[in-house]
Amino acid sequence: MQETKKRGKLGSVLKILILILLIITFTNTAYVVKENEYAYITRFSRFEKIRDTAGLHFKVPMLDKVEKIPQYRMMYDIPPSEVLTGDKKTLVVDNFAVWQIDDPVTFMRTVSRISEMENRIDAVVYNAVKNTLGTMNQTDVINSDNSSIDDVNTIITDMVNAQLKNYGVSTIAVEIKRLDLPKDNETAVYSRMISERTQMAESYRADGNLEASKVVNETDKEVGILLSKAKATAEELKGQGESEFMKIIAAAYSTEDRVQYYEFIRSLEALKTTMQGDKTIILPADNFIVKVLNGN
Repeated sequence: MQETKKRGKLGSVLKILILILLIITFTNTAYVVKENEYAYITRFSRFEKIRDTAGLHFKVPMLDKVEKIPQYRMMYDIPPSEVLTGDKKTLVVDNFAVWQIDDPVTFMRTVSRISEMENRIDAVVYNAVKNTLGTMNQTDVINSDNSSIDDVNTIITDMVNAQLKNYGVSTIAVEIKRLDLPKDNETAVYSRMISERTQMAESYRADGNLEASKVVNETDKEVGILLSKAKATAEELKGQGESEFMKIIAAAYSTEDRVQYYEFIRSLEALKTTMQGDKTIILPADNFIVKVLNGN
């Protein structure tokens, strides 16, 4: 009876050991490849094959080694660096690169590590940025619009791709995030830019004042011409009026009776004006007013 129990316990232990052995064997044999991932398999440190389909796969335990490599695009934020422009002025360039592994075999044989690849991207991008901005003046780079920056990014990306193709990788884009001036000359450059803008503003103001004075002078000239013409026309009309008035007067007193009547009326008006107030008037006896007053 005791012998049977011992055999039963021994059988249970053997089953557990076999199960553990199977688990260990399965663990060392099976591996999982995820989406957007390469599995690089080597045997005795020599390349065996690449698995690029997601799912469960198997290997030879103890002989095969599996290394995982990303298929997806990766972004590397490159540390800012200083470059010299074509006019020998310094700019601080901050950019990033979007890259991916196209040929995992070449990548593993030449680089094998993501961190090492990023170091090489850093150096290659720096050279491309230095060579590209080295042909441009600092002012042109700073004043570039979005389309100009896009053209620069495209040139840099093409240069980087040409140098990285031997590593089995490619860059989707190399973008300049920011362009800065070094701290030691940033204030001086800003002051110069402000001075240049102030001079431009003063030039524009001077041109505006000159144009304004031209407009005012031209307007004053036109006003003077119009006033002269108006005065000439007024004098002409006045002369015509006086001429017409004289014609009417001449027509009104064209006979002897009318002349005498006119002299009579004018004498009365003169007498009325003269006799105002307390006055003594001495007139000759043959004066027309004396004759009027005497009834002659």
